[in-house]
Amino acid sequence: MHTRFIKIRNILLVILLLNWLVAFAKVVYGFIIKSTAMSADGFHSFADGTSNIIGLIGIWVASQPQDKEHPYGHKKYETFAAIIIAIILFIIAFNIIRSGFMRFFNPVIPDVTILSFVVMFFTMAINLGVYLYEKKQARVLSSDILAADARHTRSDILVSLSVICTLVAVKAGLPVIDSVVSIFIAFLIARSGIEILKESSGVLCDKTVMDESLVKKLILNVEGVKDCHKIRTRGRRDDIHIDLHIMVDSDMPIGKAHMLNHKLEEIIKANIENTTDIAIHIEPFYSR
Repeated sequence: MHTRFIKIRNILLVILLLNWLVAFAKVVYGFIIKSTAMSADGFHSFADGTSNIIGLIGIWVASQPQDKEHPYGHKKYETFAAIIIAIILFIIAFNIIRSGFMRFFNPVIPDVTILSFVVMFFTMAINLGVYLYEKKQARVLSSDILAADARHTRSDILVSLSVICTLVAVKAGLPVIDSVVSIFIAFLIARSGIEILKESSGVLCDKTVMDESLVKKLILNVEGVKDCHKIRTRGRRDDIHIDLHIMVDSDMPIGKAHMLNHKLEEIIKANIENTTDIAIHIEPFYSR
């Protein structure tokens, strides 16, 4: 767990620096040319940086070992931190929508230059690299934080594409498109927040994490097991908990049943990656 924490921490620190570089470029230049769409995109990138900081705090807490008050560990704090990122996205989306509507009543024509496009393409290239790398590491490390942050970065790429289209429209004499696109950007950001909430709430509310038939197939192939039922799974991708009932011969000695229990635990953990806790209830099987 400590090694995993160090890997995720280092990834988030590098991405934090890149996000702030991208955000600074877009916000500053957006204010210079008076483009709400570019500025909105920049603030979105600053939110990426904020989510990195929250992620660092979240994985630090999640990496703490089990204790008396947390016998199942602290891993769900990483999922909880992902929900905080979603809330930040909603706040940013609201502020961008408000700013976009204000521009309808107080229009300002952005001053679009070649440098505007250079800034956007440069920052979008950085975000694309960050997204691909973070998405891959989220899968490798089974990290909710990295997955949520990668989704956040993906929305940033879509936003940047929208801003480029806006700059083209403004150059063509349609400045109102700037406000329209900034509002569209806000809805993209909010959608990312909804996706994060949906996945994170599934973990916190103990949604099934795998097909129970996979567990059943493993169990029924073990000698001594007559049947199995009431299979339940919950937790995170890197912290799977499994509960199930098995049926054995009614005359099986308790010592043999106990050994069978341990054997089943070993088989499940060997075949289902990231299984950390298994609860097996043994019931007698009466042949008719």
